[in-house]
Amino acid sequence: MKLRTLGNSGTAVSAVALGTMTFGAEADESASHEMLDAFAEAGGTLIDAADVYAGGLSEEIIGRWMAGNPTTAQRMVIATKGRFPMGPDANDHGTSRRHLRRALEASLRRLGVDHVDLYQLHAWDPITPLDETLGFLDDAVRSGLISYWGLSNFTGWQLTKAVHRAAAVGMSAPVTLQPQYSLLSREIEFEIVPAALDAGLGLLPWGPLAGGWLTGKYRRDTAPTGATRLGEDPNRGVEAYDRRSAEERTWVVLDVLHAIADDNGVPPSRVALAWLQSRPGMTSVILGARTVDQLRDNLAAGDLELSAEQLGRLDAASAPRVPDYPYGVLGVEQRARRL
Repeated sequence: MKLRTLGNSGTAVSAVALGTMTFGAEADESASHEMLDAFAEAGGTLIDAADVYAGGLSEEIIGRWMAGNPTTAQRMVIATKGRFPMGPDANDHGTSRRHLRRALEASLRRLGVDHVDLYQLHAWDPITPLDETLGFLDDAVRSGLISYWGLSNFTGWQLTKAVHRAAAVGMSAPVTLQPQYSLLSREIEFEIVPAALDAGLGLLPWGPLAGGWLTGKYRRDTAPTGATRLGEDPNRGVEAYDRRSAEERTWVVLDVLHAIADDNGVPPSRVALAWLQSRPGMTSVILGARTVDQLRDNLAAGDLELSAEQLGRLDAASAPRVPDYPYGVLGVEQRARRL
């Protein structure tokens, strides 16, 4: 499996990461351990978790797998996140020193380790002073509880503020950003990706298959049914069937995706993942699966090299529609104008 550096750090990680949101929720412990085994066998090294996944059970499942596979666990790079509520108390959420300290300590206990390689803020906190959050993260790095820290679901201005404030006060800087990113969710390319590239942050995209839309499961005018995420819950999150199916761009992207998949003799999901792995600033694409068969199929995307012509077709079909300004024609003309 291809290796890339973890953002602007010196640590190498696999070009695909194993997302564990399904562990303990959509996949029981046995199935989760099968996926961890398959990921390790394929050469994967980056495991991405969060304290809120299955209420902490996901981290416990990972911890028990590592305890049972100590040699394999040694080469794994472990990432987790803190920010969201883990209890009813008013201080059981956010990025305050109090909450993050308790959240990190609890994650370490569940994982059965004395440190994690990457600790990520799961989202921006509009209440806690940024210096308080940065101070905790810097202390955690210096004390050896975490090796690096990163961001998740931050906007461009939030990311930039965190990076420059850390530099201004001489604290450790973030190394990665974990955003939603796929052929159907490219809006982060307007501001967030440029901000991450400017700061030297590596991208760890979640939702690379758009909740199943890019796997070939769904068809126009046929609502999903059966044992799929949208089949079980058609209104699930940002990928809800009625929301996505109402956009003509969705079907344009899927038509091109299926055509290129047919040309290469592979499932559409591999093409979607290969496209994402080619994007600027990419560190590791996070794969989430409910079964080991799904995971193995997606892991094969690392072997697929798309041609420049195929990448161009996907780029054109998936380009998000924008108003004339500031990202459209008028914005481009303004930025290109010379005095």
